[in-house]
Amino acid sequence: MVAWRFHSGRLCLDLMADPPSDAGRLARWLHAAGLVPAGTPLDGVDARWAERFAELARDVDQLVRDQLAGHGRYAAPRLDHLNALAAAPPPAPLAVRGEDGGLVRALAVPPDCGALLAAVARDAVDLLTDPVTLSRLRQCAGEGCRRVYLDTSRGRRRRWCSSEMCGNRERVARHRARTHG
Repeated sequence: MVAWRFHSGRLCLDLMADPPSDAGRLARWLHAAGLVPAGTPLDGVDARWAERFAELARDVDQLVRDQLAGHGRYAAPRLDHLNALAAAPPPAPLAVRGEDGGLVRALAVPPDCGALLAAVARDAVDLLTDPVTLSRLRQCAGEGCRRVYLDTSRGRRRRWCSSEMCGNRERVARHRARTHG
C-alpha cells in the first residue's frame, strides 16, 4: 500500500506532486487526502477518473510553476480548464451519528468525479488568487525533488518539502561528505 506524503500545505499541491496513476491508487488517495470520509464506498472510480485527476494535476503544476517563474503569464487552456472544474459544486458534507454516538463526517450523496475534482480545483483557485499564500510558495531544495510547498515556518526559511524526507537526505549527504571526504 502507498503512503502518500501530504507535506505541501495544500491539497492541490499534494495532487500535483503525486497524481494517482490508476483507479485503485486514486480511490486510496481520495480517502488519504480526506476528500471522502473513511469507509465511503468509491465504486464509481475508474480509469477515466484517474485520467481526469491526472489532467488536473498537470493544470495545477503548470499554473504553479508559471507563478514560481514570476513571468505573470499563465497557460490559458490550463487556467480555463481549472476554472471549469472549480465551477462544479463540491461534495456536500454532513455530520451524522457514528457507531459510538459521536458525530462523524459523511457525504450527502455518493461522491462523483466532478464534485471531487471541484474540491481540488477550488483549492487551486484559492491558492492562485491569494497573494499572501502565493508569497509562501517554494520549490523544494532537495536534490531531484520537484515538490512545491507552502513555507509557513517562522522566518520563512524552510528549504524542503519534508524535513523527514528531503531534509534528512541532505543532512545525511553533508554528514557523509564531512566524515568520508
